[in-house]
Amino acid sequence: MITFYPGPSKIYPQVADYAAEACRSGIVSMNHRSPEFMAITEGAIRAVREQLNVPDAYHIALVSSATECWEIVAQSLTQQTSLHPYSGAFGKKWLEYAHRLKPMHQPDEADVLCIVQNETSNGTQVRMSVLADFRRDFPDALIAVDAVSSMAGIAFDWLLADVWFASVQKCFGLPAGLAVFIYSPRALQRAKEIGENAHYNSLLFLHENFAKFQTPYTPNGLGIYLLKRVMEQVPPIAAVDALTKRRAAAWYRFVEREMTDSPFQLLVNDPSLRSDTVIAIEGSETAIGAVKKAAKEAGLLLGNGYGDWKNTTFRIANFPAITDDEIEALKEFLRGVTPKLQLR
Repeated sequence: MITFYPGPSKIYPQVADYAAEACRSGIVSMNHRSPEFMAITEGAIRAVREQLNVPDAYHIALVSSATECWEIVAQSLTQQTSLHPYSGAFGKKWLEYAHRLKPMHQPDEADVLCIVQNETSNGTQVRMSVLADFRRDFPDALIAVDAVSSMAGIAFDWLLADVWFASVQKCFGLPAGLAVFIYSPRALQRAKEIGENAHYNSLLFLHENFAKFQTPYTPNGLGIYLLKRVMEQVPPIAAVDALTKRRAAAWYRFVEREMTDSPFQLLVNDPSLRSDTVIAIEGSETAIGAVKKAAKEAGLLLGNGYGDWKNTTFRIANFPAITDDEIEALKEFLRGVTPKLQLR
């Protein structure tokens, strides 16, 4: 089965060998406080920094999930409350969760601006130019960016935000169960001013541990090792970014030019808002159900719709681990099947 599901998605094929190596060598049984495992953690963080071109001044921690990162931002970096402009289901979920921890009474109380850079639910994204506008318009606020479906797939201007985070089961091409949390000196200073240190995942406690390449709890050791190995194998982010955007442009041309006689169209009409890493395609509930069923029978797994678009869209992951041959196989399938669906 070739999967185009937008998370968890396809892993790099080398991951199986790396996991077997970790089991054979005893890495998965290492004490997470041991010098040997601290060296693996240090290597993983170094590889992330180098391959993604993260500024030297920014800090990197590893946690369990992007959802945990929502909690860290709310409890450790938010003094009063947070502001959440959003375009889809995951942005709304972040808002609801954050405001359970730090309720909003007046919008002008907000001291953290929370942005979902790539909204997986509907295939929209916030481009770096828009993020620069937020930085200009909210100079005193910390900016936190959920980059779950785009980190390691496209290049970022890291200085446009104080916090960036992502789970690894998408563009990193890894199994779920780990997240990368990147934060600026300004964010660390805010954490110190707030002084919140009551939880195992308080940012101050995380920072204290990762400064020594340790974790505040027994971590996903296998996940950290796999992150290290995969980040050491992939090209620099500039090359990955170019590949992702070339493929995205090709996908959008394909839908607009070769699927005109089909019952499907792009969900996002404005090209400036379209995601580079998740392509969302809209149709009737009947047509969507039929194409997903036919694709699965052909050995191709399309992503379900999500939230308000659950039954009227399918989504295609455009992640780096997916090969050109796999993409061409899906396009060939869509060329053949969509005229048949139109006739029903």
